[in-house]
Amino acid sequence: MDAGGIGQALLGQAFLLLVVTPSKNLWHCFGCQIGGGPIDWVMKQRGVSFRHAVELLKSDFPLAADAVEAPVKRSTVRSLPAPVSFDADDRTLLVQTVDYYHEALRQSPEALAYLASRGLDHPELVERFRLGYANRTLGLRLPEKSRLSGADIRARLQKVGILRESGHEHFNGSLVVPVFDETGHVSEIYGRKIRDDLRKGTPLHLYLPGAHRGVWNEAGLAQANGEIILCEALIDAMTFWCAGFTNVTAAYGVEGFTDDHMAAFRRHGIKRVLIAYDRDDAGDRAADRLAERLIAEGIEALRVRFPKGMDANSVAVRMTPARQSLGLMLQQAEWIGRPRTEPAPASPSEPVVPLTADVPDVEPPPAGDELMMDLDDRTWRIRGWKKNLSPEQMRVNLQVRRAHPESPGYHVDTLDLYAARARAAYVRQAAIELGLPDETIKRDIGHVLLKLETLQDDLITQTTTPAEAAPVLSAEDEREALSLLRSPDLVRRIVLDMERCGVVGEANNLLAGYLAAISRKLDTPLAILIQSSSAAGKSSLMDAVLAMVPPEERMQYSAMTGQSLFYLGETDMQHKILAIAEEEGVRQAAYALKLLQSDGELTMASTGKDEASGNLVTRQYRVKGPVMLMMTTTAIDIDEELMNRCLVLSVNESREQTKLIHERQRMKQTLEGLLAASDKEAIIALHQNAQRLLKPVLVVNPYAGQLTFLDDKTRTRRDHMKYLTLIRAIALVHQHQRPVRTVEHRGRTLPYIEVTKADIALANRIAHEVLGRTLDELPPQTRRLLSQLQAWAIDTAKANNLPLRELRFTRKQVRDALHWGDTQLKLHLSRLADLEYLAVHRRGTAFDYELLYDGKGDGKHLCGLLDAAELSQKHGYDGERSGCEINRSESGRARVGPWPADGRHGHQHAQSQQSRGVRGDEDVADASFAPNAHLDAIGADPVIAGN
Repeated sequence: MDAGGIGQALLGQAFLLLVVTPSKNLWHCFGCQIGGGPIDWVMKQRGVSFRHAVELLKSDFPLAADAVEAPVKRSTVRSLPAPVSFDADDRTLLVQTVDYYHEALRQSPEALAYLASRGLDHPELVERFRLGYANRTLGLRLPEKSRLSGADIRARLQKVGILRESGHEHFNGSLVVPVFDETGHVSEIYGRKIRDDLRKGTPLHLYLPGAHRGVWNEAGLAQANGEIILCEALIDAMTFWCAGFTNVTAAYGVEGFTDDHMAAFRRHGIKRVLIAYDRDDAGDRAADRLAERLIAEGIEALRVRFPKGMDANSVAVRMTPARQSLGLMLQQAEWIGRPRTEPAPASPSEPVVPLTADVPDVEPPPAGDELMMDLDDRTWRIRGWKKNLSPEQMRVNLQVRRAHPESPGYHVDTLDLYAARARAAYVRQAAIELGLPDETIKRDIGHVLLKLETLQDDLITQTTTPAEAAPVLSAEDEREALSLLRSPDLVRRIVLDMERCGVVGEANNLLAGYLAAISRKLDTPLAILIQSSSAAGKSSLMDAVLAMVPPEERMQYSAMTGQSLFYLGETDMQHKILAIAEEEGVRQAAYALKLLQSDGELTMASTGKDEASGNLVTRQYRVKGPVMLMMTTTAIDIDEELMNRCLVLSVNESREQTKLIHERQRMKQTLEGLLAASDKEAIIALHQNAQRLLKPVLVVNPYAGQLTFLDDKTRTRRDHMKYLTLIRAIALVHQHQRPVRTVEHRGRTLPYIEVTKADIALANRIAHEVLGRTLDELPPQTRRLLSQLQAWAIDTAKANNLPLRELRFTRKQVRDALHWGDTQLKLHLSRLADLEYLAVHRRGTAFDYELLYDGKGDGKHLCGLLDAAELSQKHGYDGERSGCEINRSESGRARVGPWPADGRHGHQHAQSQQSRGVRGDEDVADASFAPNAHLDAIGADPVIAGN
């Protein structure tokens, strides 16, 4: 009851014993003459201590607030659940205790603040190493020792070291750092008191009783590449880890390096240890003793020397950022010693070794660009030599150490070994530091320089060698590939083989993609953009085309940054395919891709620092084409600039196609599918070998002057070139079925092959499907909806005896009839309405649609192409085809452009091979699936001359 108002009036009445004041969060009992707050209430009601009451309120407020039948003077029953299982084994008990401490740390502002004050605030540190906090609450969750279960569990926790004989927690008030073994069990626990106001003599560092076991952060040793940082304490090791040096572990104090540590070093191939003990007398003595032990085990030892009286953590806290300060300490680590593979010479005198003597053995590390060389009692370490890809410079970080018992020394500097002044300065300073004559250091540097020049030559050769050269074909492989290229039904075989490799129902797209890939060998290759909705199969289509291309002639990326293309090698992409998984992944590089496709070359001027002089200079980067581009996209509205440059292939998304795909997927699970999968590798290898035999020969189209194309839009200027390039690509793939002709021009002999009517017929059929849809104002998915909608509307109008123009329908009716998703329908119906294929009528808050489309202009046919059968046999050349005489035209030109009219004569056919068994072009049939089936195999191998 509120103590104000009514409470004051009833104070004298006997039935009023308890008053609660919510505004002050207080209570008072007039019968007992006691009062207090919520904590006092729980203490009095349940007979628990202050800390126990706090834990009850924090952990289970409803339980703490529940009324009891009568107040308890001292409770022996714990209300809070135990964090450990009473039937668990000792290992599990430790893990469960660590998990409890870990959860306590996450909820303790005091412990988290301590970590932050020590610079240990990495977001992954606590979770990665399961750090915890012993906040004196574990005992409050265990049964009293006066109870049988309490006595048993407390005895077992005392046995594993969590509780002391007094019953108190061993790690009370400590940050807890567990050490796990490879099986995930706890092998050691380190505790560090987080408060400084402790009574005198209280130890700040605690461990489990008994010998130290385990190695902290053994995963870091596995990834250390042979070099590890060893700290004196776990706090220091975690400091290095937070600063990014994850190849770190810790001993358990100055005398805490154990056999487990040494065994782990051997297990993970550690070759070098940087001893990062505290910079005090105890730390220095322990580091020296440890270094001797490491060297005896075959491990090189270095001493990280912090400022006097400091350790890694104090350096990181006082000298920020920690990564730079600790990194500097590691770079300046003093070499103590390393195991010698050969005994040192007995005489201390320096032998006179000519500069041309053999360079001493070099021990390269497993990774990186660091080299080690031993010259008598001097050890040379060279870093950064792999950056010198020019023979004009040799800039390295050069360190020398001398392990002489009477005069040890150390010197390190960064210099260009080809610069005489810098080299002389290094010699003088190193001689002073090591206590040796200048001539000795000069001779050593001579050995170093000779070795580096040898390695640099090998590196430059390796860097400039193409990463992947074309393999040399065996006689059998070449014979099979030529048989394919000379096959009369080559086009049919291409499509059937690609379908056998897993893609069904996409004959036109497969053929268009294959021919576009072949066009990479032309001077102006095609580009392909495969468009479909998600999961429709665009990636499968691209992969099927790319699988037929030799690996050395294609480059595949998931994404590209804006400048990445400019920094490729000058000829790395020439006559190759650049395939990008998704168009979204190259939006940053879209400008460079457009230039590469249009101009066939990329150039960029960039400012950089000259490594020799240090001055800013302008460097020019150039990437030469031509390059064939291939990308996929799920976007319905494609960038106009991109569409102008590409052939857009639309994946078949019909229900029938889905059925075919399902049938193929089921077939793959059968024995037939297993056998087909084994045939796939042979088919792919055959086509890759066949494409290796195709050369970038020149292609001449003698019918080009008679061809026609749409000219109603400016964008057809580019589409016309796509059409002409498609014809050339078809001729190019048939080059082993065509005679190679030559012409003399300006003192050069130019070999070429000619386009046939069959090539044009096939190009027309592909252009109707591909370019027709590319020039269509509707995207393929919208066009497909329009076709289905028209068919449904006609059937519905007939069923209702309505004229088509009077039929009205809603989006729901279309959704139910055509089974399209609502999101797709919203998008495509809106586009059809905007382009006036549909009319929209408002009906209250709803909309009705009316079909305005009359079925004309289905977008599948490219108007303006001349039928191949109508091409004139008189194509501007005489009966002997291309000649090499100087007389070219006689009676004028054709109706447009520079194409010669009839009447050329006197041309001699020089050096051209006579085709045997080849019928004339007049025998070409309709544009069937195998337009070149009318050609017989050529008896003799044609001589193909490349560009």
